[in-house]
Amino acid sequence: MSSNLHQAGVKLLRLLGRHAELVMDTYLGGSIDEAKLEPGTVKKLTDNGILWRPEPGEPLRLSRNVRALLEDGLKDERNRQINANVGSALATIKTLASHYREARASVDYSAAEAYLADLSEQVYSFTENLRYSIRVLWGRINNEFGYVGSISAKIRENELAQSQVSELLNGLEMIEFHDLGELAGDIRELRRLLVTSLQETLSSCAQELSVVQGRLLELLGRFRKIQGRTRLLKGWLLYTDLHPDYEVADHVAHKQIPSLFNQAQSLLAPAAVDVHNPQHEPQLLALVAGIKAISRENLPQHAVPQAQPVAVIAAEAFDIPDNPLKQAVEEYFCAVIDSGRNQSALQYLESQQLPWDAESWLFQVIGGFEGLSDEHKQFFELEPLGEVHPIYSGNFIIRDVEVGLR
Repeated sequence: MSSNLHQAGVKLLRLLGRHAELVMDTYLGGSIDEAKLEPGTVKKLTDNGILWRPEPGEPLRLSRNVRALLEDGLKDERNRQINANVGSALATIKTLASHYREARASVDYSAAEAYLADLSEQVYSFTENLRYSIRVLWGRINNEFGYVGSISAKIRENELAQSQVSELLNGLEMIEFHDLGELAGDIRELRRLLVTSLQETLSSCAQELSVVQGRLLELLGRFRKIQGRTRLLKGWLLYTDLHPDYEVADHVAHKQIPSLFNQAQSLLAPAAVDVHNPQHEPQLLALVAGIKAISRENLPQHAVPQAQPVAVIAAEAFDIPDNPLKQAVEEYFCAVIDSGRNQSALQYLESQQLPWDAESWLFQVIGGFEGLSDEHKQFFELEPLGEVHPIYSGNFIIRDVEVGLR
């Protein structure tokens, strides 16, 4: 195991030394032009985790670990950022975005370009750090905390991982994309970094963290179940060590069997009639005689109901009275025809002093118009009177309707 790690470490350090100039150019410039490199070199550096691509189409950048190593070794205070939590990283991103806006407004393009490079590196570093934390959590989950030697240690590691997931989720809730959108404004570069890229990454990370949290809870339940069974077994072994003369009693012979051993229901022994036993002959003959002696006279007789004559008479004629409100609406339409001009429904209601409220009258007028046949509807025209809702667009408030002839 140690020899493999030694060889892998020597290989990585030699790779860094062989491409030291390329690594420093990428560190100082923030990214490297892929067209200037050989495809084999790019593949080798990306496979070993030295270079990485944040998004498809983006230039290659140094990985977070290599950049942190250079920042710490070179004591470069310009690029070293303390990302203790999401709040600190978010404050740094907002500060750099404000610097970029101010430099751009002052037409200082060199400073604006430098601030934009720092902002891009900060955003990509923040998202990569978040993805790296999720990968570490998945790695700890997949081996079920196999690097610890006891169930209690597994439970403690699980609780630690749960607290870290909760802190990450609480930190992600602090990010308000509405504020970031206002900070970006109409600047395309800022909106791509602070809204599009950051929102997509954080959304996927939040979903993955929710899955991680559910998996951690499932593992915690399994570990505690194993811990409970282990404690029970250890207690039993301790009791047998303290009482070497202990023997398990015959619990079946007891009148009250403990519930621990009485798990299955009692079973009836199989039984059958022995027809070859001469002592049972009288009882068997009595049973057979009782089976054959079935009296039909003792069976209950069901009375058959007598048929009753049915008188067929003519159905009574009845009429369904028309709805007074419907009749009033028909009279309203007739009045429109007689007058030959448009007439308001509410004005007709007031002029005729009808007893119905305005809302029911308007609903009945609209329903009466819609209930007309196509042949009759083509002679009338119904126009709603009202205004547009002042708050909710697309809503029209009807105060009155006006019916006229086409």
